[in-house]
Parts: sequence; C-alpha cells; structure tokens
Amino acid sequence: MPYPPYERLLPCPSENGPPRVEHLAVLKGGPVLEYISNALDLPPLFVADLIHFGAVFFALVCPDPPLSATPEQIKVFKEFTDPSFLRTRSSIKGKTFREAQKTFRITRSDEFVEVGTYLRVHVHPKRFPRCYEIDWRSRIIAVTEDYVVLDKPAGTSVGGTTDNIEESCVTFAARALGLEAPLKTTHQIDNCTEGCVVFSRTKEYCSVFHSKIREKKVQKLYLALAAAPVSVGLVTHYMRPVNIAPRLLSGDFIDGWHLCQLEVLECNKVSWPNKLIEEKYKIEDCGWPSQDFAYECQINLLTGRTHQIRAQLAACGAPIVGDSMYMLASIAEANNPALNPFGKNENEDTGDDDVKALAIQEWIASHGKEPIVAIGLQAFRISWDDGEHSYEAGSPWWRHTQHGSDT
Repeated sequence: MPYPPYERLLPCPSENGPPRVEHLAVLKGGPVLEYISNALDLPPLFVADLIHFGAVFFALVCPDPPLSATPEQIKVFKEFTDPSFLRTRSSIKGKTFREAQKTFRITRSDEFVEVGTYLRVHVHPKRFPRCYEIDWRSRIIAVTEDYVVLDKPAGTSVGGTTDNIEESCVTFAARALGLEAPLKTTHQIDNCTEGCVVFSRTKEYCSVFHSKIREKKVQKLYLALAAAPVSVGLVTHYMRPVNIAPRLLSGDFIDGWHLCQLEVLECNKVSWPNKLIEEKYKIEDCGWPSQDFAYECQINLLTGRTHQIRAQLAACGAPIVGDSMYMLASIAEANNPALNPFGKNENEDTGDDDVKALAIQEWIASHGKEPIVAIGLQAFRISWDDGEHSYEAGSPWWRHTQHGSDT
C-alpha cells in the first residue's frame, strides 16, 4: 500500500496512521540508523525520531518468521539461524538459542548491528496528540523525595506503549517538573481513564510501592459515570485469563479464571453530559438508547484487573458513558440475552467445544474498539499506609461546565 511521505515524527498528527511494522535481517553490519534508513528508504532524521520514541527493537538472532513471511524472508531466516553461521558469531556465545532471540529496544542511533541481527521497526508508532494539549504542571498533585502524584489526563498513556515511550505521562510529567532523573511507573490505569497515578522517583521506592500494592496496602477509589443504575454493595465476577481485550467475565466461578471484585459505595442519578461537553472531551456516542440521565458511582476497587471496572459495570448492564468497547456489547446483549456465552441467559446448546468457541468469538465480535480519548471513569483518590498518604484528583470531566477548565 502507498505510504505518506516521511519527514519527522513531530508535529504530532491528530490521528493515527495505518499500522506499519517492518521486520529486517541485517545483511551488512553498520550503524543501526544508517541501515534502517537505507533498507526502508526512510529519511535519517525520521529514523532517529523512531529510535528516540522507542519504536525500534533488535534481537541477536532472528525469531521464527510469521505465517505471513515471504519465501525470501524464510530463506534469510534459515540462512541466519543455521548452526554453521551461528557458530561464527561471538556475540551469542554463552547464550541459548531462545535467549539470543529475545528482543530489546534500540536506544542509540549509532548502535552497531552485525550481520544476522534481527530488527523490528514500528514505522507508524501509536500517537498521543493529547500530550501536547495539556498544561502538565497544573496536573501535578504532589511531589516528594520519593514519588510524584499526577492527575492523569484521559487520552494519554501512563508509561508509554510498545512503540512509543516518548508521548507518555511519565515523560511529560518529569519534563514539566524539570527532573533530570526519569520517573518510574508503579501502577497503570487505562489510556481512556483520568485521575491519580503515582510515579516513583527512585528504583528503591518503586519496589516499596509495588510491595504495598501486593500487600493490599494501597486503596484506589474511582468515580464511574454509568449509563444505568448500579446496586450499592459488593460486585463479583471472574475474568477469562486471556491477556487481550475485550476482557470477558463470568458471574459464575470458572476454574483458572481471575477473581474480580469491586465495591459500589454510592450511586447517584445525575444528568447525562450535554453534547457540548461530550464534544469538548471527545466522548464517543455509543448509541445508548436513553441519554437523559446517567449514574455517578463511587467505587472501591478491591482487585486490580485490566479493564475491570469497565467490564464489570457492563456485565451489570450499566456500561460506562463513552466506553465504545464494552457499551456496544452491553447493548447487543440487551437485544439478544443469549449472545453472551458466560451470561445469565447463556445458550444451553453451547456445551460442545466447537459451538462454545464460536459463541465466544461472536461475543467478542459484539464489542467495539478501544475509546480514542475519554470515558466516564476517574481514579479520583489513591491512598496508602492507612491514609497517611492520600491524594485526590480534580473534578472529573463530566462535572465541568461548557466554559470550564480543560487542563
């Protein structure tokens, strides 16, 4: 397919381009920037930007080629993984074959790559234009010798993505504070979620905070704007142990699935955000049938699974406003209760493994794409050590007036 002309990664485009990931085997040793530039016909400054963004990876030995590999690529793979060739490479001595196939991020443009090295280049890294719209200094809640607390804006990544570690909260927060040493992530919240995030200033405190999380000494309270009322009390589900979205839940115990628990502390009826506010914060209209009222829930997150609050509220028939991934599935299930193979009205004919697998695929297909910017979810308070350290985020986007602050 034709690609746009390449110049630099900045200024940041308003939308992400089509995916493009290139897999290369180094045929002639030399500086990595020069090799990629020549092999992919990309401007050297553009390649330098990709390396700065963390979008270039290497392995000493080529990994197994994908099913889509061309005959020429398979030929090169066999040539560079042949034992007679590998014995000539001193760089892999003392390593097992699998160890030599592990990928690492290229961090310097002048790094030398030898013949047979594998390179993976994410030519179109995922972009976060929201990073350049934020007054980051105003989002800093607290700064201590050990940590920084940030009121994370929605539409940003906490610590970056596989192909973009530059446009991240951890980078922009450190820059806003003028810190020379990089901050370190201690926990995650979704890109589309706003609110409190703790960064460590030292490797030692990062380890300390991780220990507090494991020991259940960190309490996280959320505000969620649900499309339907939710009963106050404990909500329990079990999450399928598959590390890809959407996250599938069952209300019944399934061996090997992960326990998901949250406690709804309050649920208050509020007005559905008006169109001007939704446009201002780029909230997607997911087609919920009734948009007169929404329900602001205060939630104590007891287990911290990925997408947990979003998936659990959707499973309760009360998806989060703007959540294009889970609200679409919730609407589909309301129209066809037997669609969810793990729901209360699952089809009794799904006992056969092949039929069950097909039902799961259909259920997955009923989900939408990940929201682009924001949903009605805020990590509004985080505390640890029995409240000795406690911090709150600012007002969530749905409480803002039309002319309110957009920092």
